[in-house]
Amino acid sequence: MFVNPSSSLAEKSATDLFDQSALSELAQRLVEAARRAGADAADAVAVRGVSQSVEVRDGRVEESERSEGDDVGLRVLVGQRQAVVSTNDVSGDGVAKLAERAVAMARVAPDDKYVGFADPALLARDFPDLDLLDRNVPSTAELERRATEAEAAALAVKGVTKSGGASASSGIGGMVLVTSTGFHGSYLRSSQGISMTAISGEGTSMERDYDFTSALHASDLASPASVGRKAAERAVARTNPRKVETCKVPVVYDPRVSNSLVGHLVGAINGASIARKTSFLKDRLGQQLFASNIRIIDDPLRVRGLRSQTFDAEGVKVKKMALVDNGVLTTWLLDCATARELGMATTGHAHRGVSSVPSPGAYNLHLEPGTATPKELIADIKQGFYVTDLIGSGVNGVTGDYSRGASGFWIENGEITYAVSEVTIAGHLLAMFKSLVAANDLEFRYGVNAPTLRIEGLTLGGR
Repeated sequence: MFVNPSSSLAEKSATDLFDQSALSELAQRLVEAARRAGADAADAVAVRGVSQSVEVRDGRVEESERSEGDDVGLRVLVGQRQAVVSTNDVSGDGVAKLAERAVAMARVAPDDKYVGFADPALLARDFPDLDLLDRNVPSTAELERRATEAEAAALAVKGVTKSGGASASSGIGGMVLVTSTGFHGSYLRSSQGISMTAISGEGTSMERDYDFTSALHASDLASPASVGRKAAERAVARTNPRKVETCKVPVVYDPRVSNSLVGHLVGAINGASIARKTSFLKDRLGQQLFASNIRIIDDPLRVRGLRSQTFDAEGVKVKKMALVDNGVLTTWLLDCATARELGMATTGHAHRGVSSVPSPGAYNLHLEPGTATPKELIADIKQGFYVTDLIGSGVNGVTGDYSRGASGFWIENGEITYAVSEVTIAGHLLAMFKSLVAANDLEFRYGVNAPTLRIEGLTLGGR
């Protein structure tokens, strides 16, 4: 949806933007209507999404976009049969009709012995303040200023020949969950971001790179100028990349791509994959996967965390957990249904949209830092590869085979030297996890965070 740049979220009434009472009332009415229509149990999710963004190229606004909407979803159980319906319009007698339709669908759905709601003893009762909401919503003019400043800083760096565009965005998102088992909870979370893409070189020799910053609060964002400069410096550093011969070398992952290794682990320990037996880690619970100093944490209660919340999509109380402790895999990520299927207890990792049933997923993930600096991690490498960008998704979650397109820099005698492009990195995730060494430069910038990581003996596919 395109709008006049003068329109902004900041002009919307704070009462309208931050008040979820109408959504809470609607969710409650849906649950009650479902019970009247014959549901044995029901829950309702109401989701608010409001966002705006500005894109700038060559000093001019290229696009200004705004969207907003409230959507609701109703899940009902009739015996062991389940159905989900969703809508963004419940005017008139829409609540009753939606409930009746959901119950009718559930009655003809197949039985599923694993469906059901959370044990009331597991439901969240306390909702600590995680400082998720910045009430100072930026105007469109402020977003334009941020994007313009980022682009100007990038274009001022020697070697940058063109702008790939800069953008700034903000938004408010939240959820209300009401269940027939007595749970009623809600949260609102703000978001703000700045990004820049810079281009170096000319013609067929052009290279591009980017940087971005994202946070819940504007005060936690990196400055627009620093985002622009970093994007520019990265693009210039990639100029005139070389090819390398196929070889087996240590590979060092820059923090902006090292988090992908945590992502591969978490995908493999998702309870849905374990229940389907489609994970290469399906028989590895309680086993040593990493060196004994490696810990991987999921913390939904981190103050100002990008994915923080106090309850999951089934109302279960969430908690900080070590998914890997002293190198040992300690848990699967479970919602209630996958937990029942595996004969275990939910870990409070249910996620859900308005049109879907709950399914497991993570919150704020990080791999704890080691003791060596990144320079020390690289110092003894005679020949190796420092990867800064990954391409494609060539990871087989069933077998653990790993193959990703990559670009970065060649390491020679402990020093990062020339740019390298058009290579592939290949290995097996079990062997990669076992040899993983972490540096001490962890920063919390993303939903998944990791420091610089070194992996031994990966195959680098070159010319």
